[in-house]
Amino acid sequence: MLSGTVRNRGKEMSNLHDNSIIIDGLIISNWSRSVFEAMRDGGLTAVNCTCCVWDDFRGVMNNIAQWKRWFSEHDDLLLPVFTTDDIRRAKAEGKVGIILGWQNTSGIEDQIGFLKVFKDLGVGVMQLTYNTQNLSGSGCWETHDGGLSDFGREVIDEMNRVGILLDLSHVGPKTSEDAIRYSRKPVAFTHCVPNGLKDFPRNKSDELLRLIVDKGGFAGFATYPPFLPTGADTTVEDCVDAVDYMVNLLGEDNVGIGTDFTQDQDDAFFEYLRHDKGYARRLVPKGISDIPTTAEGLKKISDFPNLTAAMERRGWPEGRIVKIMGENWMRVLKEAWGA
Repeated sequence: MLSGTVRNRGKEMSNLHDNSIIIDGLIISNWSRSVFEAMRDGGLTAVNCTCCVWDDFRGVMNNIAQWKRWFSEHDDLLLPVFTTDDIRRAKAEGKVGIILGWQNTSGIEDQIGFLKVFKDLGVGVMQLTYNTQNLSGSGCWETHDGGLSDFGREVIDEMNRVGILLDLSHVGPKTSEDAIRYSRKPVAFTHCVPNGLKDFPRNKSDELLRLIVDKGGFAGFATYPPFLPTGADTTVEDCVDAVDYMVNLLGEDNVGIGTDFTQDQDDAFFEYLRHDKGYARRLVPKGISDIPTTAEGLKKISDFPNLTAAMERRGWPEGRIVKIMGENWMRVLKEAWGA
């Protein structure tokens, strides 16, 4: 890899960042050409883009149809991803590879066979539950975590078979443990923070993080200030501290980045996320109703190179940075997808 920095659209981007595979394991922004341009300007090679939260089958189909239109309208920027070879192609062509991802399995309703349909449409990552109970198991905000259901086991069997990465980021601890132990393929926390840094229902215990890695899985670090001990004062340097914690806990081969960027989303969107099924009981304490802050130095997706630069300032070896910023993602995706 080359050292030093280059100027890229007004940003200081290191040659290491510019030459590496850079993958963000979760973005749930308000999609538009300006957001797509921000991903390109941030040097992102591929992104897991949420297209299902509380949606049913028809809602998800509408969302995927919209993505298909965007692929056509913005083909100078975007490339749909089905395999890891597509991610390398996106890098070679200077485009952003789009992995369609779900944060809930609500979109299959009660039909296991729909998983293959969505896989064929380009859905590469699915989260088992989003915050609360569904047919598969319990979310992290559910009062009682009853664990993985028998239906959930069938869902995981089919995800393993067709090649969809199982995500457990918003899943309850008991359901997560059951799923990690049950899955025949590696699973992931695509966007999380260790509970050892901040005691919060959405964060993951060190024990669960170790278990997912022991079973061949992976953890992506979320740069989302509400999950971090520094809260609204979080900086990009604090994010690197958190990644360092995860590397010390799990090893540099088992950690990546999943920012949970919500660029251009409004208060109504966050209220939708914070209620069960999008409209029912509120899941987080009252008073948390405004749009969350983003980390200083990572205000926009286009600031992504600042994360690599902060790691370089720490004197981290280039090999470690390259793994964390994308190559570790490539390994787990290839194992989960089979391609």
